[in-house]
Amino acid sequence: MAYTTIDDPSVYFQTALYSGTGSTRNVTNDGNSDLQPDFAWIKSRDTTSNHNLFDSNRGVTKRVISNDTNAEDTLTAFSHFLSDGFTITGSPLNDTSSTWVAWQWKCNGGTLTTVNSNGATNKVDEHQRQTNTTAGFAIVTYEGVEDDNGNSPTFTHNLGKTAEFVLVKNRSQADAWAVLHKTTSAANGSNSLVLNTDAAVSTSLDPWDGNAGTTNDVYVKGQPSAVHNVNADGENYVAYCWTSIQGFSKFGSYTGNGNVDGPFIYLGFKPAWAMFKNTTSGHDWRILDNKRNTFNSNNTDLRPNTNAVDSSGSDMDFLSNGIKMRDTDG
Repeated sequence: MAYTTIDDPSVYFQTALYSGTGSTRNVTNDGNSDLQPDFAWIKSRDTTSNHNLFDSNRGVTKRVISNDTNAEDTLTAFSHFLSDGFTITGSPLNDTSSTWVAWQWKCNGGTLTTVNSNGATNKVDEHQRQTNTTAGFAIVTYEGVEDDNGNSPTFTHNLGKTAEFVLVKNRSQADAWAVLHKTTSAANGSNSLVLNTDAAVSTSLDPWDGNAGTTNDVYVKGQPSAVHNVNADGENYVAYCWTSIQGFSKFGSYTGNGNVDGPFIYLGFKPAWAMFKNTTSGHDWRILDNKRNTFNSNNTDLRPNTNAVDSSGSDMDFLSNGIKMRDTDG
């Protein structure tokens, strides 16, 4: 097992399952420790509905949707982050007789650092961040900037390590999600995935302007050919940034073998949540966790690029130190 400085992972991540009641209620976590989330990702398990993403940077009722290109909207049904969960007030997050899953990450308790970068060389306009270096997670909100000199502006996550997985969404306009991942963008920062589609990795989108990032910054394409979904002048964005923390989180890749005795992916810890994407062909993203399935094989997935309900197309074992594939699924 990998040595880790995080003895209790429930301090920084928890999954909650709940059933809809149709009225105001608190959803509380049941981990070893209380967790006040800064990022909550909520999805109905049994009704075709959107993936709803909230964070404490943008304000509690502000939503972005992983399976769509929609701009940020206001959803008052999500009303409070609590010391150990959150409050929901009704539809569409608490419909009667529906079942739900909520994945929650702690960052910095909603305490933001403002980076006054207006007019600074090679920086997006003023942006705010909260960072948890222990858990390797940061939330950044920023304003796009036009740079007629062709520079690649950056936004600062301050993780102290290169961000290995970054999700960026334009809050102001209907734009596709941009995904930076260490195995598709590290060697060539022009490579990107799209969270709201099943598309394979693209080498032509170039949202990161050929850069994989630095220990504290992520590059976004500048003028004169800025990529609109990461850096349009004067438009607002949110970025969720992660980096691997030994014994707690890991980002990587593997090669399938098309066999039910599939590859073993070593993590060094027992996984609680996992997201997968086929990078060579068009297959849906898949999310699995240890709450919807509490024993192996773990085969209940939700798909961030669709509004589909729980499905059972991705058999795998969650083991004490990694994941073992048990299916020929794409």
